[in-house]
Amino acid sequence: MQSVRNPAVAGMFYPSDEIELKDQVQGFLRTAKPAKHTPKAVIAPHAGYMYSGAIAGSAYAPLRKLIRHIEKVVLLGPCHREYVAGIAASSAAAFSTPLGVVPLAHTAIQDLVDELEFVEYSDRAHELEHSLEVQIPFLQAVFNEFFLLPFAVGGASPEQVEMLLEKLWRDDSTLVVISSDLSHYHDYASAQQIDRYTTEKIERLDPTGLSGEHACGQRPICGLLLYAAKHGLQCEVIDVRNSGDTAGPRDRVVGYGAYLFH
Repeated sequence: MQSVRNPAVAGMFYPSDEIELKDQVQGFLRTAKPAKHTPKAVIAPHAGYMYSGAIAGSAYAPLRKLIRHIEKVVLLGPCHREYVAGIAASSAAAFSTPLGVVPLAHTAIQDLVDELEFVEYSDRAHELEHSLEVQIPFLQAVFNEFFLLPFAVGGASPEQVEMLLEKLWRDDSTLVVISSDLSHYHDYASAQQIDRYTTEKIERLDPTGLSGEHACGQRPICGLLLYAAKHGLQCEVIDVRNSGDTAGPRDRVVGYGAYLFH
């Protein structure tokens, strides 16, 4: 078992200085778009904060109402650097960011590895993976203390992701966070059209027709949609924009969305 999984993209995707990072995240939370509901799960983007931080802030700001209730956070994001046939768990005791160290819920993770054949330990999959890491400073800013259950999703099916959620999502003390960007590297108008389609699918809890072209986290998103439909959850769309709206040119953009499930 590793002791701590250290940050891999601090200083690139987000500030490596504790004070600067804290100020930036709090700024995104203060300027977040308002939400009508308190979520049980969220979908948030994972690009560099200059591109997607404002949209992520709108996903996380409503969670501040849950500060006394959340004990565990199940965090799922796509694998970008290491092939994983199913879902990769981490054997680390904790994940760290410039804001501090977050302990992992090891007993729950071990139980899942023992019970589900498509979940396995792979620290290589987590070592450089940014999709999970960039969410943690937001969680640290919102909650004082919590246990983290981070999973890098590779070739697992949406049904397998739903199965994982069924095992872990037992009560209101558990929050689920899905990390995903939307469309990648289209022109501005094309990206808006694709992201509208994806948003309509997410809002209707309909995973059919969604692929990796619509969202890099398509598999965990679709798993959440299956779970949400089964358990009577509803989706609130908070903010959908792209890098052409935030900090980049409009000829080749990446889409971002903040979605709440209640």
